[in-house]
Amino acid sequence: MKYNWQQKDWPEFRFEVAEIQGLLYEFAEKAGRVSGALSGLPDSMQTETIIELMVAEAVKTSEIEGEFISREDVRSSLMKHLGVGPEPEEVSDERAKGVAQLMLRVRDEYAAPLTDQMLFDWHQLLLGGVADPEKLSVGQWRSSDEPMQVVSGAYGKWKVHYEAPPSDRVPDEMARYISWFNDSAPDGPAAMQPAPVRSAIAHVYFESVHPFEDGNGRVGRALSEKVLSQGLGRPVVLSLSEAIERKRNDYYDALKRAQRSNDVTEWVHYFVSTIVEAQDRADEQVSFILAKARFFDRHGDALSERQNKIVVKMLEAGPDGFQGGMNARKYMSMAKVSKATATRDLQHLAEIGALLPVGAGRSARYEVNLANEQLA
Repeated sequence: MKYNWQQKDWPEFRFEVAEIQGLLYEFAEKAGRVSGALSGLPDSMQTETIIELMVAEAVKTSEIEGEFISREDVRSSLMKHLGVGPEPEEVSDERAKGVAQLMLRVRDEYAAPLTDQMLFDWHQLLLGGVADPEKLSVGQWRSSDEPMQVVSGAYGKWKVHYEAPPSDRVPDEMARYISWFNDSAPDGPAAMQPAPVRSAIAHVYFESVHPFEDGNGRVGRALSEKVLSQGLGRPVVLSLSEAIERKRNDYYDALKRAQRSNDVTEWVHYFVSTIVEAQDRADEQVSFILAKARFFDRHGDALSERQNKIVVKMLEAGPDGFQGGMNARKYMSMAKVSKATATRDLQHLAEIGALLPVGAGRSARYEVNLANEQLA
């Protein structure tokens, strides 16, 4: 079977959206609600929410590609570049620095027309600090004579899932892609609506060309968020990569099928559904930030410096909660205190309603009690 770019109708993508009109309406409604809720928060809380979503995007877009970076490093890098909060610790991980700067650049440049230099700059931010220049070309289209293949399996037993156009075709393919991207923008001569559909096409189109030697998935997801922001007329408030990473195999399976034909109806349906899931998570994040602020209004004065530090650490896990909950052993390790002190602190936090005891015996643990704040 030929790949999409080998077929006569490339890149004339075809799709039907009648079956997902409800999802498209749902995205528009939820995006408006999240934007409204965010605008009603104090500036500091707005910034915190945006940072947390950018952290999630940076971490998860790397995890999809099998790279694991520290949330703390990404957060520190973002805060440093935004100039907010206390002076963050110096970040030594160049990957965390690079992807954090990419998130900020994508957000700042959402309305600007796409150019090859913009993509080169994004690629340089992403990989320039970590790639070996003798092994990987950064900030330029791939040029190797070797086929660009997406494979899985052990060395020598690779299974080829997709093969992109030869490198000598990439400059022309990307010139055509950039023209399509700008022409299909809301103010372009061939404006494509709604934004989630254009976002889906932008992603599968870019991934099919696969113009870089590495980093295509991360740049492609950044382009999808740029499209959503252009459609909304403001930086989109969500983490697309977090939603994708939750069902990573579904993403790769859907992309693989989409690259077999230029009828991408199934892909568009999948991708729009994923965008709506990401918008749901953003809604949860805004609610979580508000509940967290109310929590400290209620309990802040009753917490010692040590207890406050532990609770803040637990809340950094976000709406999903601190993994495994808190127990005396974890408290001892994190606070550098004795078992007796850890037990006494946890009991005090439970007595004032800051922590909620869960389970019994060996599985006993504590979780931050945000229920009252979320219902307030």
